[in-house]
Amino acid sequence: MAPLTLHSNCFIVFLLFINSFSFSFSIQNTPLNNSLSFSLSYLPLSHKSAATKLLRNSLPQSTPSSTSNPNHKLSFKYSMALVVSLPIGTPPQAQQMVLDTGSQLSWIQCHNKTPTASFDPSLSSSFSILPCNHPICKPRVPDFTLPTTCDQNRLCHYSYFYADGTLAEGNLVREKITFSRYQSTPPITLGCATASDEAEGILGMNLGRLSFASQAKISKFSYCTPTRQNNAKIKPSGAFYLGQNPYSKTFKYVDILTFPNSQHSPNFDPYAYTLGLNGIRIGAKRLNISRSVFRPDAGGSGQTLIDSGTEYTYLVDEAYKKIREEILRLAGSRYKKGYVYRGSLDLCFQGNAMEIGRLIGNMVFELDKGVEVVIGKERVLDDVGRGISCLGIGRSEGLGVPSNIIGNFHQQNQWVEFDIVNRRVGFGVADCSRSV
Repeated sequence: MAPLTLHSNCFIVFLLFINSFSFSFSIQNTPLNNSLSFSLSYLPLSHKSAATKLLRNSLPQSTPSSTSNPNHKLSFKYSMALVVSLPIGTPPQAQQMVLDTGSQLSWIQCHNKTPTASFDPSLSSSFSILPCNHPICKPRVPDFTLPTTCDQNRLCHYSYFYADGTLAEGNLVREKITFSRYQSTPPITLGCATASDEAEGILGMNLGRLSFASQAKISKFSYCTPTRQNNAKIKPSGAFYLGQNPYSKTFKYVDILTFPNSQHSPNFDPYAYTLGLNGIRIGAKRLNISRSVFRPDAGGSGQTLIDSGTEYTYLVDEAYKKIREEILRLAGSRYKKGYVYRGSLDLCFQGNAMEIGRLIGNMVFELDKGVEVVIGKERVLDDVGRGISCLGIGRSEGLGVPSNIIGNFHQQNQWVEFDIVNRRVGFGVADCSRSV
């Protein structure tokens, strides 16, 4: 995933390079059946570059243990991005972080230049900065094109660079998440941004060793994204579980795919939640798209992944062209020629999204084991304002990486569970506004 609240053409390239290092986590003095509640909210997030993941997530993978897992139920408000407010430090300071299954390192804002409250390290007794000689901050690491750097104070430094010239950078630190006076995590590794144009941080939840999920040894987590209401003053609420989900018996699961030979391929992200996508239907018609389009080739292109941190869905050209042809056949009379939304959605129509969606019908992603992710006709297009609706799918090549990415817009009214220990992803249809 990437930093939140990006402007329309702000594709990031994440140049954080860190060595492998393992941690363990437990909720101190917390029975597993004693749920904690804290709130999440969603703030606007434009699409982000999948290219960032290929650099950002280049860390060895760890397998979380199922022993000492926290069990928490959380709630959130949904708009465009999943932004969790986490209590970080001792005493805790609430920090806004995008919940992102597509990235690894978690980072928080550590300066006072953002609209939201930034973290003040001087107020936390559990805060520490990693020096350059820390194992995570090796000056030269074979897995990375570039090393991390030492700042003038000999502290471990990282940088996020943006295509439009903006930058987010800071130090790698260790800090606790403090849920209450008696409940906190041991220090985990985070980024502490000292310069950023973005409003929030990131809660990295992929399979990488330094993701929050891995450091916290979370065996599984799940979320249910309600239907987005762009113009509503009160946003609908959804649910987010760390640990067991009481609805999981109704889920249908697909395996997380591994491709050992693609581990070091330039276009492959080995720490993403990679799924086996076999085909796409629109209405009753199965599109003539080869299954190979949805599998990584020798260079890693064609990988299919599910990502809570990307707003829309992005497909490689061969798949996108087939979808575009069929939708234009069904609703071409309403096509708004020459209109491109946020530089990436170029199949747009004049008229209400629901009305045009009825012309198109449901869209179905056919996954392994017969699992189907159904995108209802009311959610195929997004109402982008001014009487214009756009297909919530773009060309992934426009992001810089030829991958297939199922974003959060097409995860609405679905439970999505990431069962890390069993290496599978579960799906369950739900009215997510009522699943809190």
